[in-house]
Amino acid sequence: MSTVDGARVVVTGAGGGIGAALARGFAARGARVVVNDLDADKAEAVAAEIGAIALPGDASVIVGAAREALGGTVDIYCANAGLGSPGDALAGEDVWSAAWDVNVMAHVRAVRALLPDWLERGSGRFVSTVSAAGLLTMIGAAPYSVTKHGALAYAEWLSLTYRHRGLKVHAICPQGVRTDMLTASGSAGELVLSPTAIEPEAVADALFAAMVEDRFLVLPHPEVAGFHQARAADPDRWLATMNRMQQKWEGIAE
Repeated sequence: MSTVDGARVVVTGAGGGIGAALARGFAARGARVVVNDLDADKAEAVAAEIGAIALPGDASVIVGAAREALGGTVDIYCANAGLGSPGDALAGEDVWSAAWDVNVMAHVRAVRALLPDWLERGSGRFVSTVSAAGLLTMIGAAPYSVTKHGALAYAEWLSLTYRHRGLKVHAICPQGVRTDMLTASGSAGELVLSPTAIEPEAVADALFAAMVEDRFLVLPHPEVAGFHQARAADPDRWLATMNRMQQKWEGIAE
């Protein structure tokens, strides 16, 4: 049996975009899938399309219901639901709180519910849809950038702490993906992300390739590895480059 065939899988934020592509990919590979989304109609539509189980609601608290629906322990949990929160240094407390809750704490709560079973049986797989913003940053979106760094840091910590006990962790870090979130990112997304945007199915394909290799970092845009290396090697040069992008976005520089 393959890594996926017969596995019990939960995908959050799966009513569209990357989440729907992940759910379709898992179902096509023989997994039993729970499709979660806040939008019940979208969750039910995707589930009906792929022969999965729709479980609408808050991604933070669905683990128990998912176990019951699947008839056993969740084998693979895809923490895909996210908020693309824009805002600068003056963004309000409510924006920061919502971004932190969805982009980081939903992952923490899911793992808190899943980890005891995974450690007891010595296997489990946690997939975090992070973003290249978690490795780099994104202009015009302080809450999004900071909380995606948090999501990546949490995934890294899980992997280094529990990999010898059977937990496999994957962090998906794409740049632009043709989804509603990209559309909502406005002029900043148009400048930075749209030129190299890919389809959600390409993100799913990158994850499945990484799963075969048990590889932590999933880069649907391979060039992100070079950007990440450049950032680490010479932070000031990288920050200056990004500041020029910021100025271009503000209309200060061409």
